[in-house]
Amino acid sequence: MFRIPLTSGPRAAADRRTLGWATAGLTGAALVTSLLIAPPDHIQGDAQRLMYLHVPAAWTAYLAFAAVLVTSLAYLIRRDLRWDRCARAAAEIGVGLTALTIALGAVWGQLVWGTWWAWDPRLVSTVLLLLVYAACLTIRHHPGGGGEPAAHRAAHRAARLGIAGFALVPLVHWSVVWWRSLHQSATVLTPGKPPIDLLMGIALLLSMLACTVGAGGVFLRRVATLEDRVRDRTDRLATRTPASAGRKHR
Repeated sequence: MFRIPLTSGPRAAADRRTLGWATAGLTGAALVTSLLIAPPDHIQGDAQRLMYLHVPAAWTAYLAFAAVLVTSLAYLIRRDLRWDRCARAAAEIGVGLTALTIALGAVWGQLVWGTWWAWDPRLVSTVLLLLVYAACLTIRHHPGGGGEPAAHRAAHRAARLGIAGFALVPLVHWSVVWWRSLHQSATVLTPGKPPIDLLMGIALLLSMLACTVGAGGVFLRRVATLEDRVRDRTDRLATRTPASAGRKHR
């Protein structure tokens, strides 16, 4: 039977609270390490500390879009709207984190480059990524009708777009390698030794763990919320149907 762990069942709320406490602990450790222990960059100074949120946000957005890819494929194979709700929750997280990545990058760019925006391959491809998955959410919010058939049509279109859109993720990540870019080279998922101080690396790792675990908790809670909405809607329809039938027989 289909079930996303920690979204339903008697222990789900307690398990999600445990995940929340884990996120809080990791976040606290990440803040202390990134703000107080890790040294400032010898070129950028303290402006470099934006990396400890900018990079984890981008990394976790990649993971969220990978979840969209997997759950969208599952929907197309199984035609089960529960997979579509998982894809929706993952897309919401990915869009939010990508928007945060762009905003933090703009602040960082202003501090380091002296400009909020540049027509840089990394920046442009990231905006395209944001627009594609925002379109996935728009399709789901405007299915073009009511009832389950319309929901399936919207889910099918959104799933195809979500799968195709994932091709932008490697494009975004490797754009700094493939084209001349103002943006620094990739901090993670790059060949060879990452160009980063050990303490900076520890701070970044803790920040990425905190962001990843936190996003996982938000995903599970959001899926549970969407499932609850569907159950409530189904219950309301079930209570209305007997009443309507009774009025017809009078």
